[in-house]
Amino acid sequence: MARTVPARAVAVAGAVVVILAGVVGCGASAGDDKDPERRSFALEGRTLTVDSDDSALEIVAAEGHEAGTVEVTRWFQGSVTVGSGPKVTWEMRDDRLVLREKCSGMIADCSTKHRIEVPRGVTVKVQDGDGSVRARGFRDALSVRTGDGSVHVTDSSGPLDLESGDGSVSVSDVTSRQVKARTRDGSVRLELGTVPDLVETRSGDGYVSIELPRATYRVTTETGDGSVDVSVPRDDTSSHVVSARTGDGEVSVRTAN
Repeated sequence: MARTVPARAVAVAGAVVVILAGVVGCGASAGDDKDPERRSFALEGRTLTVDSDDSALEIVAAEGHEAGTVEVTRWFQGSVTVGSGPKVTWEMRDDRLVLREKCSGMIADCSTKHRIEVPRGVTVKVQDGDGSVRARGFRDALSVRTGDGSVHVTDSSGPLDLESGDGSVSVSDVTSRQVKARTRDGSVRLELGTVPDLVETRSGDGYVSIELPRATYRVTTETGDGSVDVSVPRDDTSSHVVSARTGDGEVSVRTAN
């Protein structure tokens, strides 16, 4: 006598197949996109806000770049097994470049990356919900906020205001005279090539390391659990102010070799 498989067992088996298919297909990487899309956006004025919900960002202040134009390259890989999409959109709203990724469902796996080329002389503010941010070449003010991802800035001289909710913050090969760097969970590492007027750093959980040119500094340090090493010359009347604080981790303020 043939046996009948209960409908519930069939449904469970089907769900298992779907889940396994999702596991096999997981790990999407935007770097696998060999044919990225490119688009130019008109920019009026001298300020740009990059508003991204879920993308790795590379932002470059490009020498010789056409004034009034922002060039964007987009890489995307994604799949949704049960649900709608995936879909990515980009648009300029006044001085705000809005980047969105729709990737929702029972099993969804997406990865997006944008490279944004900005004309020199533009002040840039970045707001990224989930993704790393790398920036270089800025002579004007740069502000970066990311909820989950690292922040790394190089080859810049304008004021920097950097913050990550969950990720490291690092600065190298810069001559900025004002640097603010904060993270709730991660390390902070600064390597400055010019004597700064103001450096403010804070980590909720992670080490803080600052390398400075030889000069005399007014230094304030604080750690809840960790060692403190300050080897730069100190003077409480110095106009070069450095603050290094962490809730849990080592603090190091030293002269660059």
